Amino acid sequence: MVVGVMQLEILLHAPLSLKEKRGMVKKILGRCRARFPVSCAETGSHDLWQRSLLGFTMVHYDEGAMHSIFDKIVDEVEQTGFAEIIDRFVEFIHY
Repeated sequence: MVVGVMQLEILLHAPLSLKEKRGMVKKILGRCRARFPVSCAETGSHDLWQRSLLGFTMVHYDEGAMHSIFDKIVDEVEQTGFAEIIDRFVEFIHY
């Protein structure tokens, strides 16, 4: 069993308030939950208007499959047009 964790630091382009930021982050996370077998949440930078930390995790038997899914999530986040990915951290824990 392998547990995969990915954290994305994103820069949001358009929000003018925390309320607008929450709406954009909610849309991004909702799309990822609907399209990929991951759990995800905003994990940091809650009080900044244009930045956010998004956390994604999944359990699988194949690390290569998780790499592929995490790459597709990165593409999905970039294709929304809401955000630019600034940093990406991926870790795999083998049991």
